[in-house]
Amino acid sequence: MQKNLIDGLKVKLEQEKATLEKELASFAVEDKHMKGNWDAKRQNNEDSDMEEKADEVEEYDNLLSLEHSLELKLKNVNMALEKITAGTYGTCGKCAKEIETDRLQVAPEARLCMNCNS
Repeated sequence: MQKNLIDGLKVKLEQEKATLEKELASFAVEDKHMKGNWDAKRQNNEDSDMEEKADEVEEYDNLLSLEHSLELKLKNVNMALEKITAGTYGTCGKCAKEIETDRLQVAPEARLCMNCNS
């Protein structure tokens, strides 16, 4: 794979990483004991009535789902950046063939080629 293409995708991955971390930080805190893990902040309003508490639980549940999704995407972005550093970026994790350039330009964190992803 061409170095200038990899360099461009690396910049894109670093920007995506910063965006994901910023979005996570808006409603969660990074776990100091487990790398790559974030914990959604939960509101604890003792003075709330039952309806407000139910709304808070529902909102927290939604945040947990979003947290999980963003953590997974961030994990894939970090893995792609590690592969760039190791010189193994762009290789399918299943069949070891080169991942299509078009696919990497759309999803630079992709770990599988189109054939293995289907």
